[in-house]
Amino acid sequence: MNDVYNEQFLYRAIELANNNIKNGTGGPFAAVVVKNGEIIAESVNTVACDNDPTAHAEVNVIREACKKMKDFQLTGCQMYTSCEPCPMCLGAIYWARPDVVFFAASQKDAAFGGFDDEFIYTEIEKPKMERTIPFIQKPIPEGRKVFENWNNADNKTRY
Repeated sequence: MNDVYNEQFLYRAIELANNNIKNGTGGPFAAVVVKNGEIIAESVNTVACDNDPTAHAEVNVIREACKKMKDFQLTGCQMYTSCEPCPMCLGAIYWARPDVVFFAASQKDAAFGGFDDEFIYTEIEKPKMERTIPFIQKPIPEGRKVFENWNNADNKTRY
């Protein structure tokens, strides 16, 4: 695991987050991906300007870094974020598999700024039908068949 911490990269994420506030282009969040001591991608939250609720800094930087690396995983990389990732970003980070994530502000700091994602953690724990947005499974044979087809495919890339 490559978990060498370099404070300058965390400060860079904070600088980008502050610039995002000044520019009025998105929320107060930014992220940087580093490999071998060099920034390979950096991004900010662009939810409002892109009209995209998934355009969080971490998701944006993962997309950019993976394109540059021509790989769907960030093995050997470190991620630096201005704030502790939300549940969506946490999932994206686990799929991207960087070696480590360093963050400055906590989710409590984000809640202080009006970005409280505690309700999502609470929703995850609820039975699917009791969630604010109900999740209803309609199991049909074709749904599982897709995964049988995947298991039998010769041209798949596992991830």
